[in-house]
Order: sequence, then C-alpha cells, then structure tokens
Amino acid sequence: MSKKINRLRGMYDVTPDQVWVWQKLEATVTRILSEYGYQEIRFPILEETALFHSAIGEVTDVVEKEMFTFENRKGVSVSMRPEGTASTVRLALQNGLLFNDPQKLWYNCPMFRYEKPQKGRNRQFSQVGVEVFGFEGPDVDAELLLLTRHMWDQLGIKNVRLELNSLGTPACRDAYREVLIKHFEAHLELLDEEARSRLYSNPLRILDSKNPALKPVIEQAPMIQDHLSVDARAHFAELCEILDACGLDYQINPKLVRGLDYYTHNVFEWITDDLGAQGTICAGGRYDRLVEMQGGKATPATGFAMGVDRLVELIIDHELWHPEQQTDVYLIRDKSIPSAVAIKLAEDIRARIPGLNMMVNMGKASFKSQFKKADKSGARFAIIIGENELANNEYAVKALQDREFGQQQLSFDELVSLLSTLQNQ
Repeated sequence: MSKKINRLRGMYDVTPDQVWVWQKLEATVTRILSEYGYQEIRFPILEETALFHSAIGEVTDVVEKEMFTFENRKGVSVSMRPEGTASTVRLALQNGLLFNDPQKLWYNCPMFRYEKPQKGRNRQFSQVGVEVFGFEGPDVDAELLLLTRHMWDQLGIKNVRLELNSLGTPACRDAYREVLIKHFEAHLELLDEEARSRLYSNPLRILDSKNPALKPVIEQAPMIQDHLSVDARAHFAELCEILDACGLDYQINPKLVRGLDYYTHNVFEWITDDLGAQGTICAGGRYDRLVEMQGGKATPATGFAMGVDRLVELIIDHELWHPEQQTDVYLIRDKSIPSAVAIKLAEDIRARIPGLNMMVNMGKASFKSQFKKADKSGARFAIIIGENELANNEYAVKALQDREFGQQQLSFDELVSLLSTLQNQ
C-alpha cells in the first residue's frame, strides 16, 4: 500500500463548506475597491531574492529567517513572495506605471513565510494589498482608512479598532533612532538576545518585542512624537482632522512603529480582540522612500495589507455570515429515461436562462433517493422526467419549499417562463 501523503505543515486546504466565505469576502472587497477607483494587478509567486533583500532589508526576520528561497537552474537565488509591496513597486517600475499619472493599485494573492505555524499565522497566507503612488498629502492615507472602515461595515465586522502613529520624515526618524539607541544602551543588561541583535541595525523593532521582561524598558523609551518636525506634525494633524470630520474613531499609539527604513509619516493598524494574540487584521502606512530605494525616481507612496485568512477565521468562528442558497433547480429522472434526455434538457434551459443554478442528478437512483438529494441541495424546485412526461413532451415541476405551488405539468416554454421568474425574485 502506498504511503498516504498529507499537506505540508503550515499550509491549509479550503473545503466546499468554507470556500463560499472566501468567495463572498473577496467579491465584497473587489466591489468596494472598484467603487473607490482602485485597479487590480497580479504579479508572480517567484521573484529574485535580491528584490526582497533590498526592499525589506537584510536584518529583518522576514529576510533572515522566513523566506522560502532556493536557486533556479541558472544559479539565481529566487524566493516565494513573503509580501506584496516590493513586487508591486517592481511591477510598477518595470511596466512604466510611475512615469506620468498617480496609481491606485490592489492585489489579492497568497504569500509564503517559513515561520512557526500557530493560530492565525500560517506559512501560506492570503493578503489583500492596496498600494498608492504619487500622492504626497495625508488625504489619500485618510481615504485608505475610510475605505477599510467601509469594508468592515460591509463584511459585518464590528469589534475592531484603529491605532495610528506618525514616524515623521526620514530626518525625524533618523534623529529618533539615535535617541532610541542611547536609551536601550543604558539598559543593555535588560535586553534579550534578539533585542541586542537589533540594537544598532533596527532599534525600532525592539519596540515590537513580545518579551514581557522587556516591557518596562520599552514603556520608558522616548516617544517619536517628541522628535517630529513641524511639517511632520502638520501632516499627521491633517490626517486626524479628516478622520475626525468623517467620524472615524481612532487611538494614537506612540509605540506603533515600522522597523523598515522606507516607512515615513503615518502608520496604522486595525486590531480586533476576537482573534487572540494574532489580532491585527490590517496594517499599513506611508513608504515614501521605497520607490527610490528600488531604482526609481523619488515617489510618495502609501498602502496597507489585509489578512484574508484572519478575516475568514473571524467570520466563521463568530458565525457572522450564513450560507446562501446555491441551487435553484434540481433535475430528477426515472431510471428508464436515458441520461442524455435529462442532460440535454438542462443544457437547453441554461441556454435560455444564463445564471440559473441547476443540478442534474447523475447515475441511476430511485425517486426517493433523488428527492432526498434535491432537498439537501436547498433547491426551490425539482424538475421530474418520467415516462409519461417524455411521452407527452412535458415536464413535472414540484415546489420543494412552497406548498401552495404543489406540482404542475408544464411545457418547455412554460417551464422556462417559470424559472425565469424564479431567477428574478
């Protein structure tokens, strides 16, 4: 007997009883992004590893520990994409999207990181990402936040809060970085190994540490707000002014940072307490330095990434949605009726009524068994083909949910008229 092969650790399957949640979520997100004027892009699963080294940074966990990386047959190091921003910038530069008009782009695709699997964190995970290029002011940052609020409303997600902070200009960030290093140097004996490794390469990441032993020294750390320039303060104040005018509640979190050097000005996270430790369902910010770092001209940019897996988990765990009826009509035939007759009838109906959800019973089974399947499918009507129907060139139609309708004998044209009315209800 051959050995049974299971899926790889950290990957996942989506079965029919759950895939409808993914489909509905993705359809809702697609519709809202279209309403706001964003255009979809698609990029490869594999990119040159150098792209992520230059964009994400050599001293990040993603690059150091978490990428699926290997050499292709030509000896070039390639990696499965761990995130979407770097690929979006590469796509925009390579396809000439940044030469003239500003761009409002989005994508929805799986990402891959080799990390320890846990609830809400897999090695394969799906993200909806939104990336905007060419707008300097905080108005587009505000639009992104209002857009995401609209998504939560449309998806029925209520217990979620927005946290904001500003990292200021590159000069502000550099000044803060030096002050932060001095603070942690004064408490070097309290830092764990990971914090010490980040002290000079990426000190802002220490503020993200989940080590409870570091909490006191992190709470005593200087705040970046005290090192913002006048222009940076004005940029953040305008963002808050727009959100206030639109009635969007938020909390300013001075410890909310990004460890990547290309981030500037506004950063944010949408957080829910309904998913435990992995409560961030959407995070983003402004990254005005990245396009230039990737070889393009200096271009203001901002965006966010939204964890689709976590949203699906939230919707299923809290039963925010219920399955919708998938089948309108179930076609049943007597054992003596050739299957070609039933299949041709179904094709003729589909040709006349595009979009009608109809199932044809396959194989030979008793009427009782077929009706059980019809009831289980949730269909509103069953079409029945027996010897009498075939002889009289008509079809029996039985309502499975409407007792007043009962069962009627209809011609093909009458049947099409009835089902057309059903579809429009």
